[in-house]
Amino acid sequence: MAPHGAAEEECVSGAQLVAEALKTQNIEYMFGIVGIPVTEIAIAAQAIGIKYIGMRNEQAVEACRLYSKLSVRPSSLEAIPAVIEKAVRCSTYGRPGACYVDMPGDFVNLQVNKSSVKYVKCCLPPPVCTAEHSAVSVAASILAHSRQPLLIIGKGAAYSRAENSIRKLVDQCGLPFLPTPMGKGVVPDNHPNCVAAARSRALQHADVIILFGARLNWILHFGLPPRFRPDVKIIQVDICAEELGNNVRPAANLLGDINAVTEQLLEQLVLMEWKYPSYSEWWKGLREKMKSNEETSKALALQKSLPMNYYTVFHHVRELLPRDCILVSEGANTMDIGRTMLPNYHPRHRLDAGTFGAMGVGLGFAIAAAMVAKDQTPERRVICVEGDSAFGFSGMEVETICRYNLSVVIIVVNNNGIYRGLDADTWKEMLKSGEPTVCAPPVCLLPNSHYEQIMSAFGGKGYFVKTPEELQNALKASLAEKQVPSLINVMINPQSDRKQQDFHWLTRSNM
Repeated sequence: MAPHGAAEEECVSGAQLVAEALKTQNIEYMFGIVGIPVTEIAIAAQAIGIKYIGMRNEQAVEACRLYSKLSVRPSSLEAIPAVIEKAVRCSTYGRPGACYVDMPGDFVNLQVNKSSVKYVKCCLPPPVCTAEHSAVSVAASILAHSRQPLLIIGKGAAYSRAENSIRKLVDQCGLPFLPTPMGKGVVPDNHPNCVAAARSRALQHADVIILFGARLNWILHFGLPPRFRPDVKIIQVDICAEELGNNVRPAANLLGDINAVTEQLLEQLVLMEWKYPSYSEWWKGLREKMKSNEETSKALALQKSLPMNYYTVFHHVRELLPRDCILVSEGANTMDIGRTMLPNYHPRHRLDAGTFGAMGVGLGFAIAAAMVAKDQTPERRVICVEGDSAFGFSGMEVETICRYNLSVVIIVVNNNGIYRGLDADTWKEMLKSGEPTVCAPPVCLLPNSHYEQIMSAFGGKGYFVKTPEELQNALKASLAEKQVPSLINVMINPQSDRKQQDFHWLTRSNM
């Protein structure tokens, strides 16, 4: 009790401090799974205007902890605002990444006098750093002396909003470029200088490669032979110093904000009056390979046989998708083939399993994208393309999508398995030989599973399709419906595979 005549000091709980600190840092959305004592934090967040989205799949909460840029626990209630500010600042400065704040359970409902809390302001925007001038000059000289140059545009370029400067570099210097999966759309996939259709040829024979926010990890075969030339010269542009020199020693390092560094490089090349000739043998070989691969994919896409193959499905999906839709994709063949068949025309419009190749993230990505789109660009559609195995990891998030009335369109490309499965007749015959635990191939799933019924069970629209006509009708109906989510379960040939490759995407062996 306060002394007689003295005003009682206002108290605040740990949950309120967390919510207020997040609001101060301009956090608009909170995703989570409530339970004692986390429920109080969600309620406090809603009370001050933060939108709370309750999820169903917990497997990606804890997984972030091992890969966080910062793991921290406040030492007292008074320190909570400062800890939250540090976590938000750390997550956005430099290379963006997750931060983990561990809140002791007893802090949530404890009370503290407001006057003793160390309140802090919103953190400043991330600083923009430029590369050393000498390093820019070296990089420009290496590029100007190249015979077979290549730009690789990574998701770091998308994050730094470098689309205008990189597009200018591509156009003014006449350079071929290759986007990584989430670098797609920084320069539109239909740009004439995009050589994604000749990816293997471009990587194997380029003598100088500029990496714009792309890592030489498994997605780019670690930059090593036989997928790259042994003598290739790498110019690495990255905001993260620790990334420079990973797996391959660069010929030049350009440390800084990718947009700012691209402007520096472009300025230097303009002074040199350098442009790569469009009539070179390098361009000729790339265009020939692109034409050959595109014809092969087109032939597969136009096959009339049933069940459909991957290329037929993606051909018909591509014909109907809005150009500004946000594409989310995960799976094995579904994701890999979808990267080549489903174009992106705008930056930051594609989300997939990314660097860690983790399955189960697709529906969570789609929910987050749909929430932002609903508030900021209501006409923009979110299309989530899932393999049947990938969908199984987080399929119950369909209930979340329906609960929040998010008009997400989910397309499950169903081949009855992981990589490939069995048709229903073969499955029945196999069961005659013994228990499925003994005789069923480990990659097989139950044939003809009706995943669309999960969507129907929660009030959304479900479609089970087997033919191109059924697929077209279902997708048209789903895109026309702006208020209700849809799931289109597309049955394909269980033995459908990728077109023949020069090399497998993950190994070095010939196929």
